[in-house]
Amino acid sequence: MALIALTILSGRRGSGAMATLVMKFGGSSVGTAAALKQVLDTVANERGNWDHVLVVVSALDGVTDMLFEVAQLARIANQRGYRRIAANLRSRHLAIIDQLPLGRPDRNTLQAEIDRLLSDVLDQCRSIAINLNDELAPASSDAVVATGERLSARIVEALLRQHEIRCAAVDGTDIMVTDDVYGNAHPDLALTRQRVHETLLPMLQSDMIPVVTGFIGATPAGETTTLGRGGTDYTASALSALLGADELWIWTGVDGMMSADPHELADARVIARLSYDEAADLAYFGARLLHSRMIAPLAERKLPIRIKNIAAPEGMGTLVHTGTGDGAPSLKAVTSIHGLSLRRPAGGSLAGVTRLVGNTLFKTLGMRTEVMIASQSATSSFICLVIPTSIGIDGVDRLQRALIAKMAEYPEKMPWKVGTVALVTAIGSKLHRAPMLQAQVLECLRDIEILGLALGASNCSFTVAVPANEARSALRRIHKLIVKSD
Repeated sequence: MALIALTILSGRRGSGAMATLVMKFGGSSVGTAAALKQVLDTVANERGNWDHVLVVVSALDGVTDMLFEVAQLARIANQRGYRRIAANLRSRHLAIIDQLPLGRPDRNTLQAEIDRLLSDVLDQCRSIAINLNDELAPASSDAVVATGERLSARIVEALLRQHEIRCAAVDGTDIMVTDDVYGNAHPDLALTRQRVHETLLPMLQSDMIPVVTGFIGATPAGETTTLGRGGTDYTASALSALLGADELWIWTGVDGMMSADPHELADARVIARLSYDEAADLAYFGARLLHSRMIAPLAERKLPIRIKNIAAPEGMGTLVHTGTGDGAPSLKAVTSIHGLSLRRPAGGSLAGVTRLVGNTLFKTLGMRTEVMIASQSATSSFICLVIPTSIGIDGVDRLQRALIAKMAEYPEKMPWKVGTVALVTAIGSKLHRAPMLQAQVLECLRDIEILGLALGASNCSFTVAVPANEARSALRRIHKLIVKSD
């Protein structure tokens, strides 16, 4: 029955008529009154071009970090600190509301809803403070942090309704069913499909636009979870796949996927087209516009993704699609991401340390081991781990401290030195057939210490592990090579 209903959403696909569009609006797309007005214009325009439109929203820029800090302050019972940040959040959201074209009744209703949600945050903080612990329970953190998307969804809903667009805010906890890995939860797509059928399909079929909170879900028992940094992308991806959407558009504050992080390199350029594998590797190795887990459900269904700038909607942005497989090997982008290195002055089996690292990583961050580089000789061993951006601002430090503490329990069996490194990755196509391109990457790093190398299994990434203080220089040099090769 669910499959039949989902097929209905395909509209009149194949006849040149309209079908289903999912649009995700990131934090920079909803972070100001001007950006929200552009969201309104975009939704109003696209609802006339598609049979069905679904919107997924992030929290306002920076709000997730502020809420995480709120939870941390509650952990140490710093009431003045967490109340101050909650008051700042209230002021920021109300200031945006005051600048929006809303009628007084709608404005008053929305302000009351903002106050209710932030009052719930303070209640959660008081509960955390009563039970003082050395570590903040991930479940408690998720309950606080999830509020950011709820706040933005209510604002977007009110703005659309004021302009006679039929819509309703939908909480991700009512749609996305996940496991109980708080802070980095994985959706159960079978159970989520059932919720999509029960909740979203009736809305879409009655020409309503659901405004879904990204990033958050809930366990089957109803406990709030979050999907990791960038998890709104994952929400949008999963819903696009389950709805059989025709396209997913990711609205951001930049013109598309870039050849490097534009905050680090001013000459970064938009990449017009990427294959799914290239986009997945870009996300995995640190590009913040996409969540690394969002690509697979869309690639499986050959569902195209467009990354576009909310401030310049007429631009083409970046198209992520199946690709043609034609053309010569090429470099398209370079990224830099944190990594942890483990080194010992001996060879031998890595099984014991791999298990220990895997268990510690899962217990600390709710993630499985992702060993990027492992190399050995008769006298030494080296392991390098990827630390995805989805773990949050303090994830590297937390994992390093946890590993050092755990290894201290087995000083003879675990004589490993733990440190931080940078993983600088060149992204492109057919790199397994491009030894000269790999050689050029290494040549431009000739005076930088290279700790390890890896060619990605997708053949779309070539990674060098370098000392953390050399990351910026390595990034800049490889990007210069990419620009020259165009």
